[in-house]
Amino acid sequence: MNRVKRLKPLLLLFPLLAFVIIFFVIPVVLTVVIAFTDMDYSFVWNFVGFQNFRDISTDFIIPRVIANTFIYTFGTLGLFNLGTALLISLLTTSISDRWGNFFRTLWMLPRLTPSVVYGLLWLWMFDPTEYGLVNFIRGLFGLPPQDWLHSAPMWMVIFANGFIGASMGMLVFTAAIKSIPEDYYRAARIDGASWFMVVRRITLPLIKWHLLFVTAYQTLSLLASFEYILIITDGGPVYRTEVWALYTYHNAFSHFRFGYGAALSIILVIIGVVSALVYMKFFGFESLMEKPKVEVE
Repeated sequence: MNRVKRLKPLLLLFPLLAFVIIFFVIPVVLTVVIAFTDMDYSFVWNFVGFQNFRDISTDFIIPRVIANTFIYTFGTLGLFNLGTALLISLLTTSISDRWGNFFRTLWMLPRLTPSVVYGLLWLWMFDPTEYGLVNFIRGLFGLPPQDWLHSAPMWMVIFANGFIGASMGMLVFTAAIKSIPEDYYRAARIDGASWFMVVRRITLPLIKWHLLFVTAYQTLSLLASFEYILIITDGGPVYRTEVWALYTYHNAFSHFRFGYGAALSIILVIIGVVSALVYMKFFGFESLMEKPKVEVE
């Protein structure tokens, strides 16, 4: 009877363990193995050791890919996933709940849109002909059409991803701000503190953990993100928006260089793990989580 009781938790966990093994552990192991082979579209492979990694070090496109990844990740993070998200949270929590909820719901709509539909909407809005929405509006003022996707492709993908990414930070920051005891704000208003002073002295210090969490989480998310770039620019023109994750995808599934693509993906995972460890050390997540919640007597 005791043996049955001990086995029961394992039996209940078995479906989840099987799912993790089949869809996570096995693909990870296969990716590591393939990274040391020359597998291509024929699925015939030979063991080549670290040759794929040596090829990465001599790939003339890699420096541009690294620069694009840095600009895309931290440009989107700073302008939208943190900056815009925090601004929306501060503004919508400063007005009535009815209007605040309304504006936050509007901002959530892009996230509810399928990625392909959302990307095609951006392509239509910035179509280089006069039929694109932006160029149509420019035409009303007598301005000529502008080919935005060729003149400023990186800005296009940053804006496209930013409007999606900002919604996640907005929800986290809004919840954090609403959890701050109202007594703090009442005391500040009685003392004559301005809105900016309240934000600086009360709100921001008390949502520090949430700011750091969104920074770390969204950095890792952006490092692996490429679907909107794939739809809008496909890494072009001339690799100007080719980020590391998209370069991995192109090599593996467009050029069928599975071994090289697997090696690129392993390096991306290493970059993500190192970034996470740096964030944990630099921001001191452990000490932040040990601090007690704010209490008001």
